[in-house]
Amino acid sequence: MHSKILLVFIAATLLSCNNNQAGIHTIDTTNLTSTGTIINPYPSIAAIPLPKGFKRMNADSNSFAVWLQQIQLKKDKTVYLYNGTPKTNQSAQFAVLDISTGNKDLQQCADAVMRLRAEYLFAKQQFHSIIFYDNERKAYAFKPPFTTDHLHQYLQTVFGMCGTASLATQLHPIPIKDIQPGDVFIRGGFPGHAAIIIDVAVNDKGNKIFMLAQSYMPAQDIHVLINIDGSNLPWYHLPQGKQIETPEYVFGVGELKRW
Repeated sequence: MHSKILLVFIAATLLSCNNNQAGIHTIDTTNLTSTGTIINPYPSIAAIPLPKGFKRMNADSNSFAVWLQQIQLKKDKTVYLYNGTPKTNQSAQFAVLDISTGNKDLQQCADAVMRLRAEYLFAKQQFHSIIFYDNERKAYAFKPPFTTDHLHQYLQTVFGMCGTASLATQLHPIPIKDIQPGDVFIRGGFPGHAAIIIDVAVNDKGNKIFMLAQSYMPAQDIHVLINIDGSNLPWYHLPQGKQIETPEYVFGVGELKRW
């Protein structure tokens, strides 16, 4: 029994995100108030303003894109870990999603992506579409009772058994020019990382910009990432090169995938 528990612990650890050192930025204390908190003025993803000339992509009212835009944001911009302590790096986030993290070190990068997808499908009562796979392609399907409490219990199991490696296999590669809300930048592996495209906008010339959201390791609040171009805004232009650099990770443009 002890050996089985140890194997599960090791597997969960290997499935976790890990820092890609090229993308790490230290805490910017100039952005902190005397109490250590910053007030976020935007109530939801949809309320975050757009650069001049851009508008959000049209989407069906029942789509994942619109559901993501409706996610509420916390007034406090501080990112907290699962144990209630502030994350060391407080310079990566533009805003924090008002979604629970839990009190266990489980809801990390790929887990946050799966959480958002599962919550959307649950809200639309597409219960039988809530299914994830581990590295052995074992299916973890959401089964009755179809209640919020049972969904969160189910996700605890998913977070422990699935991760970047398995999710990268479940998703399908797409060209970056076709980027849509709900798509995922993901590098599956041991370690790996994942960040979800939480919003996309376009201008009259067809140029797209997008926002990213992530959790990380240890498990922490899901947060909208700033663009490290110096603007401290959350909007990213489609990269001209082969990489996209975020505050704490660097993805390749070929690592964009879709459900």
